[in-house]
Amino acid sequence: MKDFLVYTALRILMFVVCYAVFAGLWTLIWGDSGAAYIWPFVAAAVVSSLLALKYLQGPRERFARRVEERAARATAKFEEMRSREDADQGA
Repeated sequence: MKDFLVYTALRILMFVVCYAVFAGLWTLIWGDSGAAYIWPFVAAAVVSSLLALKYLQGPRERFARRVEERAARATAKFEEMRSREDADQGA
């Protein structure tokens, strides 16, 4: 769970920083135009996603490894229960 929270917090932080930069640039260039802040939002989403692919590779891999380990343990436990059930039915 910790790896998920760390990765998610870093992704959110990266998006917020990108949005602040793009919204600031938008305001400096075109002024305060209210509803037009959708473009900095879209740009921040795209850029933060691309940056996350490169710079958050370590946390993402740790999170994926943790999920894979949990899935393997769950599969092993399921197979163990299934084989026990098959042995009980065969007796």
